[in-house]
Amino acid sequence: MAVLFGGRSSEHAVSCVTAAGVLQAIDTTKYDVVPIGIAKNGQWSLVSANPAEWSLRAATLPEVPVSEESVVLSSQDGSRELVAHAAGSLPRSLGRVDVVLPLLHGPFGEDGTLQGLLEMADVRYVGAGVLASAVGMDKHYMKVVFEAAGLTVGPYEVITARQWLRDPQACLDRAGALDFPLFVKPARAGSSMGITRVTDPADLPAAIEAARLHDPKVVVEAGITGREIEVAVLQGRGTEDPRTSQPGEVAVQDGGHEWYDFEAKYVDGAAAELSCPADLPADVSARVRSLAGTAFDSVGGEGLSRVDFFYTPDGQLIINEINTMPGFTPISMYPQMWAKSGLPYSELIDELISLALDRKTGLR
Repeated sequence: MAVLFGGRSSEHAVSCVTAAGVLQAIDTTKYDVVPIGIAKNGQWSLVSANPAEWSLRAATLPEVPVSEESVVLSSQDGSRELVAHAAGSLPRSLGRVDVVLPLLHGPFGEDGTLQGLLEMADVRYVGAGVLASAVGMDKHYMKVVFEAAGLTVGPYEVITARQWLRDPQACLDRAGALDFPLFVKPARAGSSMGITRVTDPADLPAAIEAARLHDPKVVVEAGITGREIEVAVLQGRGTEDPRTSQPGEVAVQDGGHEWYDFEAKYVDGAAAELSCPADLPADVSARVRSLAGTAFDSVGGEGLSRVDFFYTPDGQLIINEINTMPGFTPISMYPQMWAKSGLPYSELIDELISLALDRKTGLR
């Protein structure tokens, strides 16, 4: 099996750290692991399987280097072969790939593009398919799908590149009409990249430009007063419904983090605390798990997802987002919630690989 990580997106380092966790936990007596890193320029290469190479070292972000030898996935029908190429050398085979574990976050990895490539190569892979990955990556269309499925979403506005360039004031007027604080986000990025919390309308243009550095399409969301509740979802076997973990609650600790930002998620292990199961009434716990399953099904989810909600003081459960490839870092919430629900990390990885091997490529 190939473990694929790195990538061209701004979440390159997060992907590497996720891979470090998986490489540390995966059963190498059961799986012949081929670690493939994708450099920021898009080059695929064979890289070290040593987790220490890809973990955070003194808060230094890891990066897949450009290599003299590139790896390609054979385009021959049914081959599924990884082939290494270097200038002045004959190509060498790295073997046939039965399944890919794509630990990529953000565009060119989590957004359906890589999934489409693997479908065309007839290679099984862990996680969501093309459509679910694309919808789950785009916070705009994600909300449209959720609303169509009867889920409650918070107030928001979408600012496209054309709208911003043609009439920025009209965009500011629409966004400024939402209740502050606002969260200004790139529509197709994750791991809190490019997100700004805005409390003053005067800061809104700069926040939009900061988000546009990651994506020309921007989503502006009204701040919601409520507890942050997360549910880990795992695809059911055969015709079974999706499986859901006990709900977890994220509490950002004092120490300079106003909200659950990148540093709190990936760098500062003491910045956030997960309570799982969350202290919720039994009926609310059951309801949020059911809604998480609905969200998973609404986008056509497969494999895994983490679904995030706000539980408001008046008892509403407002869906925030679905993440079709949640982080697997040592402090990531998805594996923690499953561990606290009785499915340890290594067994979770096993189950995800097994689900992928049982699933055919193509239309399903």
